[in-house]
Amino acid sequence: MIYLLGGSGYVGHAYQALLTRKGIPFRNLRRADLDYTHGETLRAALLRDQPAFLINAAGYTGKPNVDACELDKHACLFGNAVLPGIIADACAAAGVPWGHVSSGCIYTGARPDGTGFTETDPPNFTFRTNNCSFYSGTKALGEEVLAGKPNLFLWRLRIPFDQHDSPRNYLTKLMRYQTLLAAENSVSQLEEFVAATFACWEQRVPFGTYNVTNPGHVTTHEVVDLILKSGVCPKQYVFFKDEADFMKKAAKTPRSNCVMSSAKLASVDIKMTEVHEAIARDLARWQRAA
Repeated sequence: MIYLLGGSGYVGHAYQALLTRKGIPFRNLRRADLDYTHGETLRAALLRDQPAFLINAAGYTGKPNVDACELDKHACLFGNAVLPGIIADACAAAGVPWGHVSSGCIYTGARPDGTGFTETDPPNFTFRTNNCSFYSGTKALGEEVLAGKPNLFLWRLRIPFDQHDSPRNYLTKLMRYQTLLAAENSVSQLEEFVAATFACWEQRVPFGTYNVTNPGHVTTHEVVDLILKSGVCPKQYVFFKDEADFMKKAAKTPRSNCVMSSAKLASVDIKMTEVHEAIARDLARWQRAA
């Protein structure tokens, strides 16, 4: 049996769908039923039920985007930096291995040679570098809290998307935003992300940190071209002049735009679809919101 925390969220729903499809018994822990933010409560539940594995998809992202984190810093700090430590201690006490959904938003840009950041590169979009959003800063702190913890997978998600029209979907956001920021990013197809992360446990690959992004990277202009080619949303797409224009007119806090390497994931024989191919495929099977 699997424990799932944060199952009601965008990523958590994808985990629920995956586990249901696989026929794997799981318990979707809701805070209303069991307050897993309280360490002793979670530890007691783990000792009682002895799940084979725990997935933590809980955290604070802000709605509709990370700007909201600037308005609720207490909840953001607790959900992204304090809660992972609580879960780590409870899992260690109960002897339960687990996986934590982290974020690639702790990076900006690319390595000096233009290649993607690897799991061993120190984050460069954090409170310590004094250049980040509050959200990114707390996610980086969460990774620091978990550094060196045993029996843990730390999975970095990056700008999720899939074929379902949703306010949380990167493709939907590009279609709905009035003006776009031109940037270059690694991204994660949501269904492939949850499948790849769970495969880490199923295949018993070495514990540790993994960048779980689709191979390659993509620019905003390339995604817009794919949207137009698909015919899903044939409108006139407008771009900000530059990042300074974006910050002046549309944002409360800086955004992470970065390129990441998923070579480590591939090295343990867990493959994801090349990014342009994945985006084109999801646009071809696009499902509009009801």
